[in-house]
Amino acid sequence: MQDEKQFEQLMMQYNQLKAGAEDISRMIDNEDFDTAITRIKAREEIFLNCKCMRKYLELTPVQQKELETLLDELRDLELTNIRKVEKGMEEVKKELKASQQTQKIQQAYDGNPDDIGGTINIQE
Repeated sequence: MQDEKQFEQLMMQYNQLKAGAEDISRMIDNEDFDTAITRIKAREEIFLNCKCMRKYLELTPVQQKELETLLDELRDLELTNIRKVEKGMEEVKKELKASQQTQKIQQAYDGNPDDIGGTINIQE
């Protein structure tokens, strides 16, 4: 009976983590990165608690299957969030590089009139 209650508690916490991953996904989509980071940090304690509970809880085969299904869903959500962040980072890198090149060209044209005719390395 005690194991059943602990299993329910464990599943509740994993469902809480899953809901949190869905919230974080929406935050990433809305580019609300500060709140997403705060939410990610707050989830760490729940992950540690789940880890401890799983260490001492003996699960039936049915419970194990139910838990694995939920964990697979959670993993998929987390991987999707990671991919979204990686894609966003790549886009920011591209924009930054383009901005730096534009700034170099602009500085060359805004430079000293005596420097007219100089060369600009736009491949940097």
